[in-house]
Amino acid sequence: MGIKGAHGTAIALSSGHGFATSGNDQSIVMFDLKSFKELARIPAAEDADAIVYDAPSNRVFSLNGDAHSSTVVDAASGKLVTNVPLGGKPEYGASAGDGKVYANLTDISEVVEIDAKNAMVTRRWSTEPCEQPVSMAIDTTHRRLFSGCRSGVLAVSDYQAGKTITTLPIGMGVDGAGYDPARGDLFATNADGTLTVMHQDSADKYHVVGNVQTPTGSRNMGLDQTLHRIYVAAAMFAPPPAGAPQGRGGRATVVPGTFKLLVIER
Repeated sequence: MGIKGAHGTAIALSSGHGFATSGNDQSIVMFDLKSFKELARIPAAEDADAIVYDAPSNRVFSLNGDAHSSTVVDAASGKLVTNVPLGGKPEYGASAGDGKVYANLTDISEVVEIDAKNAMVTRRWSTEPCEQPVSMAIDTTHRRLFSGCRSGVLAVSDYQAGKTITTLPIGMGVDGAGYDPARGDLFATNADGTLTVMHQDSADKYHVVGNVQTPTGSRNMGLDQTLHRIYVAAAMFAPPPAGAPQGRGGRATVVPGTFKLLVIER
């Protein structure tokens, strides 16, 4: 499919289409879910990263970090709708399934709310004392958002009220989050070599169950809500070369042949 710098994938089952961000050429690739054939390449913006599908509007929203924007695409036609300025650098996002899409703005420690149908920002609120929010999970039953922050805490927001209600301690270097609605469990994968496990006692009350040790750098995860399994990507990393630039350009590189997928059950 010619994806250059793949970062995120969104699935629109009703249209039979998948969408993947191609960050290195600032585009979104639409592909057929059966054949995996590339159907279209839609221009996005600089640092196209995470991507979210919103079923009520049948649209996908790429979150473009360096461009501080979201590119909106019609999931049926693959046509560009618009680019929405967000006022900050977005990381992960989530659809509430009610026509609203949420995203973390990591540089200003905020959550932003997007009206999917009208493609416009309708609200924002602070995640403080949770700084640099990146990962996100959602509980649509209790209307709660979970933002994992690089400052070592996870913020719980009431997205109906538009405010942060509590925080929980997690490991450092978070980049993944998941919520299991059947069991009320929360998870955060952290680059310091921990998977923080939390439990939802009620909509507003939570506690940390403990930390599972993982290989250092294992900060991305997927959650199977049916099997209640967590999948964590892991590998060995070589240090960045001397004089490497800060940020993504200076990231450590994966040692070839060391990738593995951890399967964790609770």
